[in-house]
Parts: sequence; C-alpha cells; structure tokens
Amino acid sequence: MESRTDAVPFSLLDLAQVGPGESVGAALRHSEDLARFADTTGYRRLWYAEHHNMPVIASAAPAVLIAHMAARTEKIRLGAGGVMLPNHSPLAIAEQFGTLAELHPGRIDLGLGRAPGGDPATFAALRRTPATADAFPTDVMELQAYLQGRSTENGVTATPGAGTNVPLYILGSSLFGAQLAAALGLPYAFASHFAPAALERAVAAYREQFTPRPGGADEPYVIAAAGAIADDDAERAEQQLQITRRQRIRHLFGRGRNLTEAECDVLLEGPGGRQVDEMLRYAAVGTPGQVADRLTAFAAHADADEVMIAPMATDREVWLGTVRALAPAADQAMAETSDHRQTAAITVHDPGATSV
Repeated sequence: MESRTDAVPFSLLDLAQVGPGESVGAALRHSEDLARFADTTGYRRLWYAEHHNMPVIASAAPAVLIAHMAARTEKIRLGAGGVMLPNHSPLAIAEQFGTLAELHPGRIDLGLGRAPGGDPATFAALRRTPATADAFPTDVMELQAYLQGRSTENGVTATPGAGTNVPLYILGSSLFGAQLAAALGLPYAFASHFAPAALERAVAAYREQFTPRPGGADEPYVIAAAGAIADDDAERAEQQLQITRRQRIRHLFGRGRNLTEAECDVLLEGPGGRQVDEMLRYAAVGTPGQVADRLTAFAAHADADEVMIAPMATDREVWLGTVRALAPAADQAMAETSDHRQTAAITVHDPGATSV
C-alpha cells in the first residue's frame, strides 16, 4: 500500500446519516465523534451536504453543523459540500458563511450546488421553484462579490461576510458544473460517490477550460468523492455494502412503501440493481489496505488532486472504523489502542440502544 505521506490528500463527506432505530440527536453525536477524530489525524477537510425531506439524512442545515463542529475542533477545514444555492439568497449565504469565517478564520469552505437537495414538494415548502436553478451562475457571482466586499447590489453589504473571501467550490456531476467552475476559475468537486457517469469527461473539460480569475484559484483543482467501507473482516465489509445497496433501492423505489429485505434483494436482481451498482461504481470496500489502495487508484483514474471519502456503513463500529483505518495519520490514531474496534465501540453513543 502506498505511504499516506506521499499520497493524494484524503478528506471526508459526512451526510449525518440516521441509522435504523437511531434518533437524529444520536446521529449528530456520532458526527461529532467523527469530527473530533478527523481533526487530529490528518484529514484535510470535512464537509456536510444540504439534503431535505430525507428521514435518513440529518444534514439539512450545513451552516449550523459547521458552526457546531468548528467549536469542537481546532485544525480541520469545515465546509458545505454543498449548499444548494437555488434554495437560498446569495446574501443570506454570504452572511452565514461570513459569520463562520469570522469566528473560525482560515477554516471555512463553501461548496455550491445547483440541485434542489430534495423533491418538488420540498422545493415548494422552501418557497422556491425549479426555475431558480437557472440563475445559479449569476447567483454564484453575486455571492462571491458579497464575500469579497464588492457588492453587485447598490447599498447592500454582507455583514458579516464582506472581505472574508471564503473559498468557493463548484459541485457537480455533469459537464455544466465543470464548465462553470472552469469559467469562474474556481475549484471543482465531482459527486462520483453517487453519480459517477460523467466523471472523466467533466474533469477533462474542467482542466482544459480552466481560466484563472481574481478571487479564484491560480490553477485547476479537482476533488473527487468516493464511498468507502473498510474493516479488518472483509466479509463484514461486504455485508455492509449489501445493506447500503438495499438502502439505495428503498430510496429510489420504495417511497411510500416499507420494502422488506427480500423485496429489496429481488429489485437488486433487476434493472434497479444495475442502477444502484452504477451509483456505487467507485465505492471502495474491503480490508483497510484494499480500500486505501483502491482509493489511491481512484484518485489517479479521476485525475483528482484530493479524494473526499463518504463512509457508507450503517453499523457505527464499521462506519467510524472506516474513518479510523483510512486516516492519513493512521499510525498515530492506532497508537491510542491496539484494537481499533474496541476504540470505536467506546466512542459510539449508546450502542445497546440502537440497532445500526
């Protein structure tokens, strides 16, 4: 396995997943465990993604999560991966992330997406329409102007926000986001952990078309995301992958229905299963060594400057164990105990009270 000191940087994407039988509060406390661990073990950044109306995901308010985690960590960069800008006004986001940047200088990122982060009913509840996504490019530029202290709206200044120059990242899974990031001279993060189809084309287009702009990056910078499940017991890791596949089937085809495991497995044998497996094309599953090697190979395949790992296991011991096993400073982390499973069990909240 390649030495982590010479490898592409690893970062983390935490969806604040709510496990079976788990409360939202318990899920967020698990996320706090992850943040505290990542802060001292060499991960470059930790991001939270805006999702709405999804009972199994508790990251609907990334700015709130970032504030909480930033107050409990010291070094790691924290950010949104991302804020779905069509759901918000650029001024409000500039004020939120400007506040975070003033409280935690040099540690805040702002990734921006143009998807709604939910279904049409959620869009309506947010008082938005699908047409607001059409304004995404101009909204990004308006937001950037607020953060740079050069408002495009006469007489309007983001306070806090102006002059903080919070780094912006464009998120995407298609050529649109890649071309926009290139045109604006911003770093680009590709959502290959669930929508990998256009990865190679999008990254190539971004690198070919990148144009440096004031307030942006000097050179193209690519973050590529991949799911991961790592455990000393490879069979256990594969079992967690199967649970993840069933979850995806339920999300795609089970709305309004409580699909049994048997029903999920039947659906996984058909076109639905092929769709799920395509979503998980770049998921790295196996022993820690196997997963680390696969992620390093993935970084080369994706032409990525950084890999953002999305731990997928529903079993909290395996979930946190994955993060521990892949930590860039894994040797330091493992020195705390000769048994990382025992350590993970100690830090998991109320393991007997949840059926994750």
